[in-house]
Amino acid sequence: MAGEAHTPSGVAGRYATALFELAKEEKALDVVEANLLRVNTALDASPDLTRLVKSPVFSAEEQACALEGVLGEIGIEGLTRNFLLLVARNRRLFAVPDMITAFRAMLARERGETSASIIAATKLTETQVTALKQALQAALGKEVMLDERIDPSLLGGLIVKVGSRMIDSSLRTRLNSLKVAMKEVG
Repeated sequence: MAGEAHTPSGVAGRYATALFELAKEEKALDVVEANLLRVNTALDASPDLTRLVKSPVFSAEEQACALEGVLGEIGIEGLTRNFLLLVARNRRLFAVPDMITAFRAMLARERGETSASIIAATKLTETQVTALKQALQAALGKEVMLDERIDPSLLGGLIVKVGSRMIDSSLRTRLNSLKVAMKEVG
């Protein structure tokens, strides 16, 4: 797709590329993807885990120790576990959500798919996800892999990102636009 980044950049991109190459070498791309999705789900579900990942207050040892317990609890083993613990020891845990996104984008490219990021105010139902996926596939002419995130601050609606394109139909954005329009009028 035109405008889609071919090489992830920054810390997240470098780590995601390393994980992708290792997983490909070990023929474990699907296993690593499933593990990363479980980690992503855990991050979305737990404000405490998100705080652990993003806060610079915790030492590398504290982050690694806590993360080891969480990974055991959600059943993450092997390459993904070792990778995430290395990330924690290197004080790069804050970049894990971006690493997951970059990994999934590389995997989509490997499979000949397009990745799309969906941010919603609440968890989408399976029917909604299927309808959204079908609409994106029809528009793009490619298989689409969705990366779903939840952001309650949107209040309602969706933000859909495909490559460099973004469609923001969130209630928060619409209310902000209305607020700006009201200021201009009066």
